[in-house]
Amino acid sequence: MLIRILSFLLDTLFFVLIGSALLRAWMNRLRINMHAQPGVFVMAVSDWLVKPLRRALPKSVAQSRVDWASLLAALLLSLLYAVLWAALVGALLNLTAAMLPALLLTGLKMLLRVALQLAFAVVLVYALISWLQPGSPMYGLLGRLSEPLLAPLRRFIPVIGGIDLSALVLLLLLQIGLMVLG
Repeated sequence: MLIRILSFLLDTLFFVLIGSALLRAWMNRLRINMHAQPGVFVMAVSDWLVKPLRRALPKSVAQSRVDWASLLAALLLSLLYAVLWAALVGALLNLTAAMLPALLLTGLKMLLRVALQLAFAVVLVYALISWLQPGSPMYGLLGRLSEPLLAPLRRFIPVIGGIDLSALVLLLLLQIGLMVLG
C-alpha cells in the first residue's frame, strides 16, 4: 500500500514538473505572454532547472525559436523520474547495464505520457470553454495552444451542423495514444 501511495505522489510531482517544462517550451514556441497565467506558474515551477540549462547551452541553440532548455529540462526530469521509480520498486538494487535501456524507456514513456495528457487537458478545457464562455481571456490562450493540434484535423473533418468536431476527434486520438502507452 505504501509503495502505491509513494508511486502516486511521484507520478503527480513529476507530471507537474515535466508538464510545466513542456508547456513552457510550447508557450515560448507560440510566443505566448509568460507574464500571465499559466505562464507565471510554469516559470515559477521550472525556472530552477531551465535557467541553468539555458546558460549551459550554446548561444545559437539557446536563442533559436525552439526552447531547447525547456525541452531538455523535461527530458532530464523524465529520466530522473525513471531512476526514482526504479529505486522505489527496488530495481536499482539489482542495476545492471542491461537495465539502462529499460530506465531510458521508462523515462521516455513518462515524457510522452505527460505530453499526451497535457495536450488532452488543454484541448478538453478549450472545447468546454468554447461552449460555456467563449469571450473569456482563457479561451484565447487555450485557442492559441490548441490551434496547432486542431488545424491539421480541420482540413479533413467538416463542420457538421455548425459544430466543429475536430476537438472531439483529437481527444479520441490522444486517449488512444495514452491507451497504447498503457
